[in-house]
Parts: sequence; structure tokens; C-alpha cells
Amino acid sequence: MRVDLFDFELPQDRIALRPVRPRDAARMLLVRSEGPFADMGVRDLPNLLSPGDVLVFNDTRVIPAQLEGRRAGGEAKIGATLHKRIDLRRWQAFIRNAKRVKEGDQLMFGGGVTAIAEARHDDGSITLFFEGEEPVEVLLERAGRMPLPPYIAGKRGVDEQDLTDYQTMFAVEDGAVAAPTASLHFTPELVEALDAAGVMRETLTLHVGAGTFLPVKADDTDDHAMHAEFGRVSQDVADRLNAARRDGGRVIAVGTTSLRLLESAARSDGVIEAFAGDTDIFITPGYEFRAVDGLMTNFHLPKSTLMMLVSALMGRDRMMTAYRHAIDSNYRFYSYGDSSLLLP
Repeated sequence: MRVDLFDFELPQDRIALRPVRPRDAARMLLVRSEGPFADMGVRDLPNLLSPGDVLVFNDTRVIPAQLEGRRAGGEAKIGATLHKRIDLRRWQAFIRNAKRVKEGDQLMFGGGVTAIAEARHDDGSITLFFEGEEPVEVLLERAGRMPLPPYIAGKRGVDEQDLTDYQTMFAVEDGAVAAPTASLHFTPELVEALDAAGVMRETLTLHVGAGTFLPVKADDTDDHAMHAEFGRVSQDVADRLNAARRDGGRVIAVGTTSLRLLESAARSDGVIEAFAGDTDIFITPGYEFRAVDGLMTNFHLPKSTLMMLVSALMGRDRMMTAYRHAIDSNYRFYSYGDSSLLLP
């Protein structure tokens, strides 16, 4: 399928550089398979779902995964964005100024943090081995900074407010280099209202990698390779989700990360199984969904894999029309922007 089928023009002033406050005050566009769109708010969610429905959240926590430094013995500055953990001391990373980095080079970051450049991968990333005995998480807290998406970081600097703004209330499992942004809209007050409405919730873990920000460079979706990310669905969670669907409840993924992991964990008959491992699932129109009955998600980049995913769920024409409505209605886009509820 041609990638340019998922392109659209977005005015730059529609890109949100800060979230609304409070978080659940964001707008939300309700999109069903047919009928008019409904301009609503995230706080309307308890009235749009039914008792027995299940919201599935991603509990990954964003780590300070961006590092600035230089190659030992050289003056050239380099930047590293960690992408995926390999083991306790190794991370796969995308390197800015990578041509100046050779295998075996020592890279020197702030706070005395050093790493050795090891294998170079086909996607251009490099394995970094972090030296020393302190846990890598401790080193990153000392030397790293919050990895805001480039469409925000390119317009303003990262500051202290982002340390809390770019984490969800469910974040407990360290390992993501991008937030599962659909969950940024939730507050304790909204969760309490959902509980009162009989809406259940479950959590899983998908450590979002830097590959989520990479553009689709291929002209055809068949030629695009997705980056792998680690995910985990426990047996208890799988059992409860399967029971909820048997009882007539809907499984609503909060965010494309939750959806992708649920679909990776589902059998062809729709039964969700326990899962622990890498997933590189690439969902495009024509995909038959097995595990989810709806999706709450923010508005995505043109020609992105996530635009293709929502088009697979609702239909390309339907989503392109919905995005035109969102743009004309001044919805705020991307990570700090407004939300949508997609119910096929």
C-alpha cells in the first residue's frame, strides 16, 4: 500500500507544545464507523463506555534516554538516544553524528558516564556498553534527559515540567524512551469516575522505543521494517481480559502501544495469551483485529505507522475525514495534544 495515502497537511500551530491542565480537560473526538463525529472531552469517557468494558493501559515509565557527549580523544559532539535494552549494561541507540563513531570508541557523556561503541546494526543504530558498576538506570539519571519527541524538542527546550508532564499516572516499569501518550490524559479523579461507572482497567508493559519517532522512508508499506520493542502481558491479565470479552465487555486499548501488544499476544481465534518478548507487529489496512474492540489515542503524524494503524481499525477514508474535522475544529495534535476515541 502506498505510504502517501496516509499523508495530510497539518498547520504547525496545531502541534501542542504543552499539555492542557488538568490533564483530563483535553478534548476528545468520538469516531464511530458511521454517523457524525462527536466533539467531546476526555471527562466524558465514563459516559461513553459501559459497565464491564475494560480499559487497557501501558505501565511503562520513560527514562532519561537522551545523552550528549563526545568521542574520547576527539572534539566532535555526538548525541545518543537509547532505543532498546539488550542486557543489564547494553542498550541499542541511535547516534547523532554517527559517522564519527567507530566500533571500540569510548563515548564520554556528562557526569562521568562513559560507554563503549560496539556493534553497528542495519538500521543505523549502535550497541552501547555502559562502563562501571553502577546500574545503567543510575547513570542515566545522572547524565540523561527526558527524550521529548522531535516535533516538540525542535521548538523549545526540555525543562523540569516535562519530567512530570511526560509521564503517565500508571508509569511504574522503567524502560521506555517515549511515553504512551494516550494515558497522559488520565487523572485520579477520572479513574475514580470510571470505577464508579463499572469500567474495569488492566495494565500491561510495552517499552516504547525511539523507532516510534522515525519516519516511514519507504514508498510502500511492504518495504517498511518496524523496530522491535519488548512487551509483557501477564497470565492473570490475559485471563481477566478473556473473561471480560466472554461476558460481553469490550476491550478498549488506551494507546497504540497497548493495542499493538494485545494484538501480538492474541491467537487467531481472539484469545489473549500471556506474552513476554519482542514485538515488531506492523498494522496496516486489511489487518483483522483479534484482541481489541476500540482504541483511545492521540492524533498522529502524517504518513506514520500509527496513522496506518488507526486507518486499519476504522478505515482509511473514515480516518482521513476525521482528521480533517479535527484540524478544522482546532484540535491539538501529537503527544501533548487532544485525544480521540475510536469505536469500530
